[in-house]
Amino acid sequence: METDVFTAWFEEAARLVRRDRDRLTELDAAIGDADHGTNLDRGLTEVCKALADAPPASPSQVLTTAGTTLIRRVGGASGPLYGSVFRQLGKALETPVTLAGFSAAFEEGVVAVERLGKAALGDKTMVDALAPASRALALAVRDGASVREAFDQAARAAEEGAKATIPMQARKGRASYLGERSIGHEDPGAASAALFMAALAAVVE
Repeated sequence: METDVFTAWFEEAARLVRRDRDRLTELDAAIGDADHGTNLDRGLTEVCKALADAPPASPSQVLTTAGTTLIRRVGGASGPLYGSVFRQLGKALETPVTLAGFSAAFEEGVVAVERLGKAALGDKTMVDALAPASRALALAVRDGASVREAFDQAARAAEEGAKATIPMQARKGRASYLGERSIGHEDPGAASAALFMAALAAVVE
């Protein structure tokens, strides 16, 4: 996995988020601030600009640039949370990037967001998509899957995890203030996390 794959990841993520911006905002309107799609679209536009203006020399630089930009440009909780995932992933990633190495580094990124958000599986947050994706990657590595198969499995796990938040009652973030009224709505952070994983699966193909 070369540097251009990671740059393409954020370009594809930006495209998917822009396409689904209104859906993400509608999800957030139900249980949050109604700005998740707009904020993330703007942040990823800035990420793509930063990567184009100063092309990184390594996958780690792509990830740390993206993470730092998201922290600076995305409002609400999602900027710092996504920023933590990508900055930790970039810090932990070793070159050359192997599937096993990416999986291990991605797990560290998920742990970073769990710690920052004080969230776990079942709390109705982006962790409900990211943690299953990380687990799917680890299982794919164990089973000797190809890179394409591994990221397809991770993307499916993230999508399933996001959909699984619909019947959950939120225990973290603004949505938790709604109590039982948060039930019946997909978590917007989990939905956008699934888009990030879908984007990665698309570019590695």
